[in-house]
Amino acid sequence: MASSQLGARGQCLRLLKTRGFLLLKLSAAILAVLLFCEFLIYYLVIFRCSWPELKTPEGAGTLGAPKAPEPVLRAMFLADTHLLGAVRGHWLDKLRREWQMERAFQTAVWLLQPEVVFILGDIFDEGKWSSPEAWADDVGRFWKVFRHPPHVQLRAVAGNHDIGFHYQMDTYRIKRFEKVFNPERLFSWKGINFVMVNSVALEGDGCDICSRAEAELLEISHWLNCSREHFPLYRRNDANCSGEDAAPPDEKYTPFKERYDVLSWEVSRKLLWWLRPRLILSGHTHSACEVQHRAGVLEVSVPSFSWRNRNNPSFIMGSITPMDYALAKCYLPCEDMVLTTYCVAAGCLMLITLIPTGLVSAPFHFGQRVLRKFKTM
Repeated sequence: MASSQLGARGQCLRLLKTRGFLLLKLSAAILAVLLFCEFLIYYLVIFRCSWPELKTPEGAGTLGAPKAPEPVLRAMFLADTHLLGAVRGHWLDKLRREWQMERAFQTAVWLLQPEVVFILGDIFDEGKWSSPEAWADDVGRFWKVFRHPPHVQLRAVAGNHDIGFHYQMDTYRIKRFEKVFNPERLFSWKGINFVMVNSVALEGDGCDICSRAEAELLEISHWLNCSREHFPLYRRNDANCSGEDAAPPDEKYTPFKERYDVLSWEVSRKLLWWLRPRLILSGHTHSACEVQHRAGVLEVSVPSFSWRNRNNPSFIMGSITPMDYALAKCYLPCEDMVLTTYCVAAGCLMLITLIPTGLVSAPFHFGQRVLRKFKTM
């Protein structure tokens, strides 16, 4: 009697030890998957990105002496972060998207060490109608997601979701935005000039805000090297755009609405004439595109930085000097890849859990018996 009790107790202890070891393995596996999908994957993907190199001009220097290299400004360009607000933002969606953008941005800043970061509009999703309290909450979350070292400059352009379209915007919304982000229209560093264009105000209808915006641009236009804005310049559609982060095929041939999807043809012509830029970078469409305007001026539409807007977000890296520039694109982890990793890991964990119970081996043995019977017939 005593020996049978000892045997049962030993069997129970072995079962508890086996279950405890299984639970420990499952916990370790879950933590490893979470660590990879929510942290390490950003380092593995962004580590492959590198700053583009500028071409060395032939015949540099005089009398055989090498010419001193021009200082290169390393700039990151991202667009359409669309931080969700209090009205349309479900807490889980908000938590997920902001965590993704925070990890991507913090990893990029740590690995790539940019000197300046530009956000090309639509920073917030509900800035055009948010209350003062909701705006303050959105701004606080923005600085948490996009915090950066003191030596890194961050500049932002207002988008239609930040201050509203032309018929929605007013001085209050514009001042509220400019109170958070530096209102200067001309930003210069290392001999390179960037013009921050409030394209929402370029309606061309002579309104007070539009007139002031055009007057500022005219004042700047006398000494300008490079231009940036939120709305793209005028183009009919995205038919000529290519690349894996371009607009989907069913959207490429959809005509753009002037003053809604792109600037009007008249305003686009004015900007090219006034500013005579070397390079234009824009956001708003959430998809990538490159357009050559007159005189060979390149416009690059930067895709959305948020996984809420596309499966494969990215940002632009620019190596810029007063005389030249080179651009490269850095892709972030595809959400499909992350979800697939979670699904495969969940399937493996289910097998690990079910194998000790015999639930997985039973169908296998049954199949073997059926095959044996079939062979003997």
